[in-house]
Order: sequence, then structure tokens, then C-alpha cells
Amino acid sequence: MPRPMHLAAHFPGVNATTVWADPRSRSQIDFSSFVHLARTAERGKFDFFFLAEGLRLREHNGRVHDLDVVGRPESLTVLNALAAVTERLGLAATVNATFNEPYELARRLATLDHLSAGRAAWNVVTSSDAFTGENFRRGGYLDRADRYTRAAEFVATARELWDSWAPGGESRPFAHEGEQFTISGEFTVPRSPQGHPVVIQAGDSSEGREFAASAADIIFTRHGTLEAGRDFYADVKARLAAYGREPDDLKIMPGVTVVIGDTDAEAQERAYEIRRQQVSPQNAILAAEQLWGRDLSAYDPDGPLPEVDPVLDSGLVKGRVLHGDPVGTVARWRAISEAKGLSLRQTVIETTTRQSFIGSPRTVAAELTAFVDERAADGFILVPHLTPGGLDDFVDRVVPLLQGSGAFRSEYSGSTLRSHLGLAEPVWKG
Repeated sequence: MPRPMHLAAHFPGVNATTVWADPRSRSQIDFSSFVHLARTAERGKFDFFFLAEGLRLREHNGRVHDLDVVGRPESLTVLNALAAVTERLGLAATVNATFNEPYELARRLATLDHLSAGRAAWNVVTSSDAFTGENFRRGGYLDRADRYTRAAEFVATARELWDSWAPGGESRPFAHEGEQFTISGEFTVPRSPQGHPVVIQAGDSSEGREFAASAADIIFTRHGTLEAGRDFYADVKARLAAYGREPDDLKIMPGVTVVIGDTDAEAQERAYEIRRQQVSPQNAILAAEQLWGRDLSAYDPDGPLPEVDPVLDSGLVKGRVLHGDPVGTVARWRAISEAKGLSLRQTVIETTTRQSFIGSPRTVAAELTAFVDERAADGFILVPHLTPGGLDDFVDRVVPLLQGSGAFRSEYSGSTLRSHLGLAEPVWKG
């Protein structure tokens, strides 16, 4: 029998994943879009529904970035509403540990857990971005080295608050004194149905991996190839023992994209067209400007790559984290462009938007199963390229094959998100 697989649905829209020009693309802010995708995921017996969130609209050369969503509602509010129109699906919100406070956020998450009967999850993110910090009263930002220090104490403090109510319903005063937070009082929300909301960590750096090993239930990663996934999986799982944890206490779930066709060849053709739609000529220039840190509007997206060197810390892009070394990435782009004879736009398509799993339903189901069986992942967070119908084909055509092989559940066996994930309820530490 294959290893059990976990599946989650990511609501798309930010960055170059979404194909905005597709006639099937609908609103990114209407509640009906959230309902459609969440109900599709629940129909497919997915573990949870995942919302990303930024605290400020990103800017590019002084303008709101073309690939950001203006007007998207706050995540926890949306998930509280979705709790009323779903029954078993987990509900995961991205909330920043740098620009929030433990008491207030612990209350909001515990409230979602009660309203959903134990289906809440918190994706913990951090920020070292002064641009984002301008939106908050304290202003400024945390030094990058301090982000995880604050996040670790934030999560620990939230768990102290959740544990200040005994499982039987008795409330006890809490008092926390640490480097980041000194608070005391009584928590207003009883212990939640699954003990604590599930904690997700999105981070691939060494410090992010260590934080996940110490404190998270799920780690959301960008590693999409089998080899990279195996290396990441082995590294993170090996860190758990230092914290008295077992390998199954932390689920590794990379974010992936899927393109399905009646045949593998048809799926490849469809994937190529999707990549071209994701990277329009304008978006190709935007992607290059983010990397080069320069205004490249005078360059032809169908021409060669810019010959100039990148400008480090130029400030052209605000509110967006650039992963990796721009100089090294530019060198890699140039090597790919020269070797394959690619234009600027073609190079962006080649390096930034390749789908993770492409093929017929049977091919995709087999590849997903192989990833889990070979311990490159415990499951996947699917990021569709269309809102809100981007999961429909996967649920209708791939999920039944996974269920038929025993790789994925046919029915929910429990009512809480922890039960879906096979995670034990936290031991009460009152």
C-alpha cells in the first residue's frame, strides 16, 4: 500500500501563478470565489484550505505591483465565514508574527477553532521589511536575525494562552515574561476543540527549518523536484529528534502546480500555453526588473537579456522578498538563455513558472504517489492557476485515482484538522 497522502488547496491570485486573462478567471475578492474553491477541496476530501496574505500592497517602481490583489479581505474573517459553509475542511490563515501580538491573535485563532469545530490552522510568517512596518504604530521593523526569535516566543506564548484553560473547561490566570513579550491576565476563550490550532511554517532557510522542527505541525516548502524534495525532507525530519519529536509529528507539504490533459502530450501543450499566459511581455519585464533592480522598460521582452549588471538593494521593488543572490541568478539566466537561444521573456518562462506535475490524470496520480512513497513529501499544497475553478479537474479526475490506489482517503475519518493530518492533540500543560 502507498503511504497516506495529505492534500491542501491554496487560494491563488498573488504573483505569476494566476492566469488573469483566461475567460474562466473570476473575482479574487468576492466571497463566492472562496466558497467555490473551498467546497471543491472539501468534495475532494482535502485536509485544509490555505489563504496567503500580505500586510501591504507591494510596489514596483513607485506603483502598486501589477500582480498584487487590491481589495482582498482579511484572511481570518474569510475563514470564519467559510466555517459556516463547510463541514470537515481545515481552514488555514497566514498571519504575521512580527506585526501582531500573542494575546489578540491567540483569541482570533481559538475563536475560529471553536466556530469550525476544530479545523483552524495558523501559517506563521515573519517580516524584516521596513516598508511593511510603515503600516503599523510601532513603525520600523525587526532585524532579520530577530524575526524567528520573536516568532518562536510568539508561538510558545500563544500555546501558553491556549493551555490556560483546562480540557474540562476551567480557566486559570496566565503570566508570561520573556524577551519579546511580558503579559498576564486571563484568556477569554476556552480550550479549543483540537487543543491548539495547527501551526504551519513557511520557510526554506536553515533558521526556518529549525523553527519548523521545534514548533510547527506542517512545513510549507518550495521544493518541487524529487531530488530536492528528498534532501529537504531528510534534513527537516532529522532535526525533530533534538526537540523530542517523532518524524510523523511534522508534515512536509510543498506548494505545487498541476496541469492535466487527456494525454501526457496534451497536458504538455496546455502547460506551455499556461506558462505563456502567466508571463506576458509586460510581466517578463517586471520579473527582470525585480532581479536586476533597474528600470528595464526600454528593453524588448522578445529580445536578449540586459547586458548590464544587477543593482543590489536598489529599492525599485518594495514589499517583496527576493530569494537568493541576484548576481548569481542573473548569471544562471544568462547561461540558460545562451544555451537554449531564449529571449528575455522565454528565459523568464523557463526559470520561473514551470508546473510541478504535468500529464494525464493517471500520470499525475502516479507521480504524486511516488513523491510521497519516496519521502520527498508527506503531501502537497495545490496552487491552481485559475480562480475559483482551478481545482475542479484535479478533484474530478485525479483524486478518484488516488483513492482507488489507497494513496488518499475516500472519506474523512474524523472531524478536526488534527485528525485529518494524523496529529495527536497537544498534551495539556496547564
